[in-house]
Amino acid sequence: MTLEMLVASAIGLLTAAGIYLCLRGRTFPVVLGLAMLSYAINVFLFSMGRLIVDRPPIYQKGVDAYTDPLPQALVLTAIVISFGMTALVVVLALRTYLETGTDHVDGTPDERDGPA
Repeated sequence: MTLEMLVASAIGLLTAAGIYLCLRGRTFPVVLGLAMLSYAINVFLFSMGRLIVDRPPIYQKGVDAYTDPLPQALVLTAIVISFGMTALVVVLALRTYLETGTDHVDGTPDERDGPA
């Protein structure tokens, strides 16, 4: 199994799990789904810089293949942005839970939650 196939499978698995969790009815799985989607996007951006082992990150004379440093910089920026976004969504989910008394995404209590 090649490295490209392994990375593509990981991206697909993270995307599928993220979409599945985003479609759940509770806020915590939605937050986890958004985090998994951001991880999938980060791995995708990182793989855009070519998956080459033991090569320089910039062009050098005599080297036929090199990795592109721009996607690596984009991934570093995306990690910081996704961390801030996840923190904001967690705070919003906690505030919604404290205001409504339920962690359901539409704000209606579930039968299992008991009286509100």
